[in-house]
Amino acid sequence: MFGVPSSPARLVVLISGSGTLLQALLEACADPAYGAQVVAVGSDRVGIAGLERAAAYDVPSFVHPYRKGSDRVAWDAELTELVAAYQPDLVISAGFMKLVGEAFLERFDGRIINTHPALLPSFPGMHGPRDALAYGVKVSGATVFLIDSGVDTGVILDQAAVEVVDDDTVETLHERIKVAERRLLVETTRRLATGEWRLEGRRVQWSDSRAPTVTTR
Repeated sequence: MFGVPSSPARLVVLISGSGTLLQALLEACADPAYGAQVVAVGSDRVGIAGLERAAAYDVPSFVHPYRKGSDRVAWDAELTELVAAYQPDLVISAGFMKLVGEAFLERFDGRIINTHPALLPSFPGMHGPRDALAYGVKVSGATVFLIDSGVDTGVILDQAAVEVVDDDTVETLHERIKVAERRLLVETTRRLATGEWRLEGRRVQWSDSRAPTVTTR
């Protein structure tokens, strides 16, 4: 059985853009009953809106850019130490557009959370909503999973379904998925922070009970 040692759980959130997933977590963490606290925000880009969101909540932040052609292994090792300095219980990739490497995965194994705007294992990669719509699925959605060394291949923690309607575009479908994605990340983080779980192969067994996720239009 696994759980989080700190109370509240310490979260380091990694971002690359506007930070809407970060905002959802910051708002949730403002409630002491939520059971988690964002202790730092890291980015690979300067001047992004997500860093402004962190500053508005007085959350420390750091920027660690990767420059094309530089040593990727060294970059990953430096990112690992930057994150480790905040002693996180969970590391959340919230729109972070860089793949982490071996050093990062080894240090935070089983504690790195990511989201994806499709129902994995279907439609992994950068264009989940586009690929799902092009394939003609009737239901898409969002997935929260544990990062591993693959691309969107980690253990699935939870999923939320989003109905695909006849007049959907990539943009309209993605916007509805984003709403579900934010809710799902907030709820899954709460469960990780306050509950216990165990892994049985690729299946996560939770100690708490919860009603099934409702399909969202």
